[in-house]
Amino acid sequence: MTRHTPPIDWFHRAPDVGGVQRFEAFFAGHGYDLHRHDTYAIGRTLAGVQSFQYRGAWRHSLPGGTLVLHPDEAHDGEAGTEAGFKYQMMYIEPALIQQILGGKPLPFIKTGLSTDPRLFAATDVLLRSLDCPLDPLEEQDALFDLAQALNSVSGATSSQRQSFDYVAAERARAFIHSALDRTVTLEELAQHSGRDRWSLSRDFRLLFGTSPYRYLTMRRLDLVRSLLIQGQSLVSAALIAGFTDQSHMTRQFSKTYGLSPARWMKMHRR
Repeated sequence: MTRHTPPIDWFHRAPDVGGVQRFEAFFAGHGYDLHRHDTYAIGRTLAGVQSFQYRGAWRHSLPGGTLVLHPDEAHDGEAGTEAGFKYQMMYIEPALIQQILGGKPLPFIKTGLSTDPRLFAATDVLLRSLDCPLDPLEEQDALFDLAQALNSVSGATSSQRQSFDYVAAERARAFIHSALDRTVTLEELAQHSGRDRWSLSRDFRLLFGTSPYRYLTMRRLDLVRSLLIQGQSLVSAALIAGFTDQSHMTRQFSKTYGLSPARWMKMHRR
């Protein structure tokens, strides 16, 4: 009698290109707990049904469509059938989209799913071969095409433009990157940006999709993941990245990615 071996969840991360992180994964059942991150999550379901909660409703992604999850929108993930689901995803920093669009409000796809062929075509180059790094110019061309497709499919128009200071928000963002290992205050960000703190806080959310504090936390978690892959312990990674201790980092990691650091490492296929 043949024994059925249940499929094993796996995760394969591609070499990073610029500000884009790409990966492919398979989940047999439950994937991620409810979580949110400060990047766009854009990708496609390759096989099965990818079900997730997003903006108050269940969504079901099938092969042939495009997922576009907005920064800081809570979502989870699980298989919609017993066959499990396989998918590709890329995380793209809103700052990259801003640099291409010239400081417009971030494009927003309300349901998180699109069947528009322009978006599907625009993701092809970036998701084509995860094991091969992209040529830098090829990657930049692909990001330009993707940003334009996002802007068009979202229905953004010039009438939606609001009053904000992109240069000041970008100065604040750059300062955050220089201060990951210490406490940062909104007053400091205001001083470095040349904009008052509450206007800056509002602009930052509009332009980069998340708050200054969340952005700081996410950059620290990026560093944690890099350190863990290099072989650092959870304790060391947490302290190097500016967290008060391991438990503080673990809480933030689980809340952000829907996985504990230990499970994330176990799934990471090298």
